Amino acid sequence: MQFEVWAPQAGRVTLECDGVTRALRPDPERAGWWTGEAEAADGTRYGFAVDDGPVRPDPRSRRQPDGPDGRSAVVDQGRYDWRVPWSGRPLPGAVLYELHVGTFTAEGTLDAAAGRLEHLAELGITHVELMPLCSFPGRHGWGYDGVSPWAVHEPYGGPEGLKRFVDRAHELRLGVVLDVVHNHLGPSGNYLPEFGPYFTERHHTPWGAAVNLDAPGSDEVRAYLLGSALAWLRDYRLDGLRLDAVHALADTRAYPFLEELSTAVDALAAETGRPLFLIAESDLNDPRLITPRREGGLGLHAQWNDDFHHALHTALTGESQGYYADFARDPFAALTRTLTGGYFHDGGFSGFRDRRHGRPLDRARVSAHRLLGYSQTHDQVGNRAQGDRLAASLSPGLLACAAALTLTAPFTPMLFMGEEWAAGTPWQYFTDHTDPELAEAVRRGRRREFAGHGWAETDVPDPQDPATRDRSCLDWSEPGREPHARVLAWYRELIALRHAQPDLTDPDLADIKVAQDAGARWLAFRRGDVRVAVNLGPGPAAIPLGARPARVLAAWEPVSVPGAAGVLEVPGESCVVLLQE
Repeated sequence: MQFEVWAPQAGRVTLECDGVTRALRPDPERAGWWTGEAEAADGTRYGFAVDDGPVRPDPRSRRQPDGPDGRSAVVDQGRYDWRVPWSGRPLPGAVLYELHVGTFTAEGTLDAAAGRLEHLAELGITHVELMPLCSFPGRHGWGYDGVSPWAVHEPYGGPEGLKRFVDRAHELRLGVVLDVVHNHLGPSGNYLPEFGPYFTERHHTPWGAAVNLDAPGSDEVRAYLLGSALAWLRDYRLDGLRLDAVHALADTRAYPFLEELSTAVDALAAETGRPLFLIAESDLNDPRLITPRREGGLGLHAQWNDDFHHALHTALTGESQGYYADFARDPFAALTRTLTGGYFHDGGFSGFRDRRHGRPLDRARVSAHRLLGYSQTHDQVGNRAQGDRLAASLSPGLLACAAALTLTAPFTPMLFMGEEWAAGTPWQYFTDHTDPELAEAVRRGRRREFAGHGWAETDVPDPQDPATRDRSCLDWSEPGREPHARVLAWYRELIALRHAQPDLTDPDLADIKVAQDAGARWLAFRRGDVRVAVNLGPGPAAIPLGARPARVLAAWEPVSVPGAAGVLEVPGESCVVLLQE
């Protein structure tokens, strides 16, 4: 078997394979690469040593059976016998579901998660978006401190576990999207600097030196990240990738890394005949990110839209701290702005940032499906001090309103696991760092962060306490009892309606008309012949819809169709979807 590694500054590189050490030779055709042969098969352990240093995992390791610090293992990708032929499922018309493997079930494995996928298929979900799976220290964590961008976390089930999960998902007609992190690697088990200039001091990020996308040696670093992304899509038959915090990618080259990545993914889609897509997380509000390359954009296929979340959250909760402040001044106006224009921050002044922020979307050119809308995500729940979901403070009626706005809005909707039944479990920040000093630093940093917002140390869960992860696991007995069962039925009804009504997947932002009364706390909008009315106030609201005849498609509480005057009476903390004929 051929082994190779990029180590451009090394004078000597050795391969330890199955306990035998061999010297590698420089590749005459690729500067900085070292290569050699050794007998190996699926599961063979190996590692590389640079200039007679300690043996380290392969930077391109496909498997880390003993965690990030152990030897790598050979993976024969052709060994798995795929059961389900799969032609893919595109993003337009999708309903996504964000899932953390380690807390979706108490077992915290891919196989256990696969056993619950039928629930998602029955709910009407089209794609499962998995939080990061790369190898990280310990057993339990969010996954954003991974250090092996090509390997599947072994406690989750390793490469074979992911393939079984994807096979089962595809059997149920569910696409699979994976969250990948290119903007940094975790602090523990990161040996890339020993091999080459994977990081650069030219730029600094919240995690330290930036990933090297534009300094000397960056061609190979970019190829490293591109290869990892394409391997997930090709070897595991994934349907898309979610790119974490692309605003933290420091890249000054004329050909941006994100454009290079979108070009490569589109080429792979053409090669495989499957629709593949990239979804960015970005707080830049820059429409060039999701503008096609032929029109001068970077060519990513979609992005998370936090503006919609923030507007909805402030309207529901009244919270105004931090970045919510800009939206809390007039939440209903903020909702109107996002529903009709995509972004709230589109070039105007942001008090939170103390500067102008964003750029307008061209509604005639940007399809609404390129923006993901949601009322909850792992970030917006887990980065609260106690990881409390909306269900911890809102009535079932207000949760129903949040669902109605998310699932009938023009954006591609995404749910956060358990949201569909108003899960009573929190989702807290947890880690399992094996380095005691790092564990203590994370613990102190978390408490210090929230102390600045008035939280007592005792109110902030210890990330290293196993009970913090255990509290965050979904309780699968909840969907069978009230009020969870009613909320779940409502989500199923709304998702089915979205799939059945073409107006609800119309991508034209310019066609949306919104009316609202902030004082009375109601908002209504039109999408083709569909009308959506939401009353967040405690008492009934009279909402003018016009004189056209209408019939109720879905309602949280019983309502009568508008009379001759065209006024709809909506009970307090309730919502209704109608079809005007």
